[in-house]
Amino acid sequence: MTQTIDLTGHFLIAMPGMEDERFSRTLTYICEHNEQGALGIIVNRPLDIDMTDLFKQIDVPLTYPDIAADHLYFGGPVDAGRGFVLHQPVGDWQATLEVLDGVGLTTSKDILEALAEGHGPARLMVSLGYAGWDAGQLENEMAQNAWLSVAADTHVLFDLPAEERLLAAMHLLGVDFASLSEEAGHA
Repeated sequence: MTQTIDLTGHFLIAMPGMEDERFSRTLTYICEHNEQGALGIIVNRPLDIDMTDLFKQIDVPLTYPDIAADHLYFGGPVDAGRGFVLHQPVGDWQATLEVLDGVGLTTSKDILEALAEGHGPARLMVSLGYAGWDAGQLENEMAQNAWLSVAADTHVLFDLPAEERLLAAMHLLGVDFASLSEEAGHA
């Protein structure tokens, strides 16, 4: 299948009929989508782990108390023991993928060390794991009506509480979640 769309910088909204519980009622931010596949971070599933716990686990002293109570997120089932930091602005970190609109995805420890000292990016979200799709897999799932997509809004991504993000993304489409059917239909 030839890729005709690039969903980088878009939200994926799981349709009500999503069979995989890991993705049920999720909002995923797509960080990269190309001919090799796609990588995204689920942005509305906070974990019962806060930044204090994270910094203890990676043995980095947390001297900046403003982020101590911030929760980590379940970013997806792939590489669930690894941290991924979605942030704005992009900055200059050792391992950063620049997405769109000044958003970056960083996997290097230097960003966490900066956060611990209060020198990190102004807007951020830390997740464990990511969602990944092989070449053509996401396009196939889209064709089967597993997902809706909409251009992401950084306000929804960084400023809203996790529990409001899915509905806010739906409103970007002008759709109410309750009006969606669990059955796929094709014209």
